[in-house]
Amino acid sequence: MAVVLVTGWQGRSLRPPIPEGEVPPAKMPILKSLGVADSKVPRAGTLPLRSSRNPFEEVPGLEEEEVGELGTLPNGTSCRRRRATLEKLAGLSPFRLGWTPGRRVGSPGEGPPRSFLGRMLTPGIRRSSADFGLLARLQGTRAQGDEEAAGEAARRLAFLRLGRGPKPHRASLAERVVPAGEAAPEPPPKVPEPPKMKEPLSVLEILSLIQQRELARADEHILELEAEELASSGGGAPGPPAAEGAGGGRRARDVALLYEALQRELWALVRETLAGPGPGAGAGAGAVAQLGQVLLQEEAADGRRGPGAARKLRVRWAEAVGRAARERLEAAAPGAPGGLAGQLEALRARLLEDMGVVRGRLAPAYPAGLGAFGVYLRGYHGALAEWLGAAARRRLPLGDRYALLHWHNQVYPREVLGLVDLVALENGELGPLLSPGTLRGLEDECVTDVKAQTRAALLRVLQENEEHWARTEDRPSSLAQDVCELLEEHTERAPRISQEFGERMAHCCLGGLAEFLQSFQQRVERFHENPGVRELLPDTYISRTISLVNCGPPLRALAERLARVGPPESEPAREAAASALDRVTRLCHRVLADLLFQELQPYFNKLMRRKWLNSPEALDGIVGTLGAQALALRRMQDEPYQALVAELHRRALVEYVRPLLRGRLRCRSARTRGRVAGRLREDAAQLQRLFRRLESQASWLDAVVPHLAEVLQLEDTPSIQVEVGVLVRDYPDIRRKHVAALLDIRGLHNTAARQEILAVARDLELSEGGALPPPRDRAFFSDISVPRPPFCLGLPPFPGRLPLGRLARPGLACLPRLRPPSPSRPPSQR
Repeated sequence: MAVVLVTGWQGRSLRPPIPEGEVPPAKMPILKSLGVADSKVPRAGTLPLRSSRNPFEEVPGLEEEEVGELGTLPNGTSCRRRRATLEKLAGLSPFRLGWTPGRRVGSPGEGPPRSFLGRMLTPGIRRSSADFGLLARLQGTRAQGDEEAAGEAARRLAFLRLGRGPKPHRASLAERVVPAGEAAPEPPPKVPEPPKMKEPLSVLEILSLIQQRELARADEHILELEAEELASSGGGAPGPPAAEGAGGGRRARDVALLYEALQRELWALVRETLAGPGPGAGAGAGAVAQLGQVLLQEEAADGRRGPGAARKLRVRWAEAVGRAARERLEAAAPGAPGGLAGQLEALRARLLEDMGVVRGRLAPAYPAGLGAFGVYLRGYHGALAEWLGAAARRRLPLGDRYALLHWHNQVYPREVLGLVDLVALENGELGPLLSPGTLRGLEDECVTDVKAQTRAALLRVLQENEEHWARTEDRPSSLAQDVCELLEEHTERAPRISQEFGERMAHCCLGGLAEFLQSFQQRVERFHENPGVRELLPDTYISRTISLVNCGPPLRALAERLARVGPPESEPAREAAASALDRVTRLCHRVLADLLFQELQPYFNKLMRRKWLNSPEALDGIVGTLGAQALALRRMQDEPYQALVAELHRRALVEYVRPLLRGRLRCRSARTRGRVAGRLREDAAQLQRLFRRLESQASWLDAVVPHLAEVLQLEDTPSIQVEVGVLVRDYPDIRRKHVAALLDIRGLHNTAARQEILAVARDLELSEGGALPPPRDRAFFSDISVPRPPFCLGLPPFPGRLPLGRLARPGLACLPRLRPPSPSRPPSQR
């Protein structure tokens, strides 16, 4: 019937005619090409027809035919191969007991059908990994035959559907049995099935639970399997797997392999939850909660196992957190720009990001008893300590070393731990990132590098500036600014790291500054002693000198600041730096004062003469010249300017009083003494106004000339004694020779009166015998040399011409006193 239908269908032309030039489509294979021409006439190489339409119905006796009689199918498939495939399907299929002639799959028999493993194992026994290994090997051998049989059956069914058409609707059993118009009977009640005994999961099923991230459930079954292994081995502690063939050893090995798989998933979950978006993060708090549940279950199981057999999954969890933190930090640091400082900034950002995830999402998902936040914090702290330790062991440049120390001491405690967990920081649970020895080594390397680098840089800056001192072009000097910038770069960074490191760095920089200032002093002295500077214009020379003086205040302030910050042993270096600056300042002030008084000397030569009493020309020239030069001196900084103006004030009054005490003017009458005293007061007032305008702070000099004028004008001896006493008190460096010269100027030759007046000065000298001389800036009369007062022999120059009665009269033959050799004074006090 099927043959006629298929043949008739192929005889019709159901398609439109094919246009020329096109390739006709492939035709469907004809049923007669299968090798069966006539069902009644058997032919060699053909298969016998089946009485049933079921292509899967088995024909008895098929397996007894010879191989040569079966031949091959038209598609090239060997009948022998086909029979072997059917044997495999019949004997190894997990849906039937085995192949028997005349029995089909699903036919009624004794008991429910069982699988291959079901026939091999007794009910209630857990299937092990070895059983599933056998199943996997059998599956591999029959896979090829199953594919061929399934393909052949599909082709047969496709041909049969073509002639049969659509499947007709069949009435249900109730419609056929129950007559029309009657109600259908109620279905029989269902017989309750007996409760099924819970079958333990196999190893592969537990492994499937692990892979599906049902970690808590998988761990429960692993614990059950471990308990079975303990029961089978006699209740001892779980040990290493036994031999391959032993059942207990196989189960122990299964437990060990399942624990390895479980831990792989647990630690992978730890990494994924920290990595942000991904499988672990997508699982949400449920996966993390299961991880915590596994840790609690295992911790409880460790209590039953004993200390020798405890698996310590909680410790391994902390180690896994540390490994994940190390991976996160190492992934963040290498790609950061800016050297080590940029890497440390990337680490800070990664730490804050990850700890925010831990605090907000991960830690609440863990059970409270695990202390998850502390575990993560310690894990990141340990990973960061390893990273910083590896960086500290490398040979770092000075800037990276500074950055590492500052990040360790300031940034991490304040910006990371301070925002994360202050309690852990206060309790000291985390410990230091770097050991004290490592930190000390880094600080020592910084101090050594700073000392070498700053010394070379300061000498280079000094050499560059010295080359411009003798040049004619006028350019501002930046020596002090460059020196301060070089040293402050280190003295400002070090205290921000730690107070102790700041003290060490300040002491190092102060020592380098003291060495630099000593070299600077030597270069300045060499510059002023160089004859070539005489070729410079006076204004250029003064400008260079002022620029050198202006280097003093900022460098002195820097030395004082470093001494305050540094340890007590920094005082010698501070004194050396201050001494060098004082020498430079005094030298430059002396040079400027010499240049100024060379110009003023002609005016001072006109003082204390007869013309001076009648004309203020000389003093007006002095005042005008000093006022004009003060404009150039204003470019000097305040501190050296005040010192220079005070020195000019002192020196101007010294030069003013010097010709008076040297006896250039003699007063032979009271009227002359009055005129001289009045003139002295007028000049003193004019000089006082000048130096007040110049902002001189040496107000102690204002009274010296008025005191001298009072001594000249007073007539009675007691008043003169009082005035001399005040003079000696205010100016301790005055001596009897200065008082005697003053008495000579006023014309006091009475020996008794002179002795009474000079006695005041002698008594003060004796009372101050052991006192130190006044400092240089307070010295006045010591810079004025006067001729020694004469002493009288009491003999006439020519005794033969005078009566002997007059030999006793004093003052008849006076010779100058011999000047005793004065001890040499150092040049700084001359």
